[in-house]
Amino acid sequence: MSSRAVTWIVVMGVSGCGKSRVGALIAQKLRLPLIEGDEFHPEGNRARMKSGIALTDADRAGWLTGLGAQLQSRPGGAVLTCSALKASYRDRLRAAAPGLRFAWLALDAASAQARVGQRAEHFFPAGLVATQFEALEPPQSEPGVLRLDALLAPELLADSVVHWLAGAGVDEITRQ
Repeated sequence: MSSRAVTWIVVMGVSGCGKSRVGALIAQKLRLPLIEGDEFHPEGNRARMKSGIALTDADRAGWLTGLGAQLQSRPGGAVLTCSALKASYRDRLRAAAPGLRFAWLALDAASAQARVGQRAEHFFPAGLVATQFEALEPPQSEPGVLRLDALLAPELLADSVVHWLAGAGVDEITRQ
């Protein structure tokens, strides 16, 4: 893929959907840097979430600006993991990286709750999962979005994204 166009992609979805694992696999397959969005949360945001307080749009504003700057600092492309729950958040990221695409790892609330409840070393508590579903504005009608069933194997999801980016024209990968 050395002659490919610049590829910026966000692996998005609610907490527990597998963004980090799938994002790392995509980055490896495409030989692109991985930007782990959680690493760029300011300490205040992390403390709020760890205390069970959901972030507001204002809390996320600086974080999103920083993520946009991270994308811009990688002119050869990158894979970003970011919840990107609202259309306005995705629009901010698109403004920073024209042509940005999104791989949406869609997951039901019960599965997200179970997955987050099993994570021992993460600052995001299971009690906040419901707030992510309340904030989620599904992106299926937006351009440059691939919807994926997050219950599928991470390797299959990553391969599907690579296939999609190569121009295969798929717009949804589900268990059927």
